[in-house]
Amino acid sequence: MQLSQFTDYALRTLMLTALNTDRRTTIEEVATTYGISKEHVRKVVHQLTRLGFLEGTRGRGGGLRLAMPAEAIRIGDVVRGTETNFAMAECLRRERDRALGGGCPIDGVCRLTGMLRGAANAFLAELDRHTLADAVANRPALLTRLTPAA
Repeated sequence: MQLSQFTDYALRTLMLTALNTDRRTTIEEVATTYGISKEHVRKVVHQLTRLGFLEGTRGRGGGLRLAMPAEAIRIGDVVRGTETNFAMAECLRRERDRALGGGCPIDGVCRLTGMLRGAANAFLAELDRHTLADAVANRPALLTRLTPAA
């Protein structure tokens, strides 16, 4: 399974915001820190705000803050909220998509479907064991890596 670039950016945006406990994080700061276009970051921030992970303030002195403690943000919840497709194979597509035609000729009798579904569930279950706070627990090392040399 491979996470989308959108989810990668979402996780990194949350991590940087969690590291900045003493101030707000800006979209420009996220974009500059990670070398991502500001437009991509805006889309990510919009989704993270919609999902309730971030809150934003506009205007002078504005920026982003976590909408809840980092300990309350489960990595699995972020991934579920930002990924659009967990179908590793055609047989795992949503029922609605299958009704549109096509599909695997052995769908319904193949046992691989259950194995793949179990693998996807195990992947998400592992991510559910971890929080944003866990991801930034090595705060000093992260800050050193993310702070540009003067």
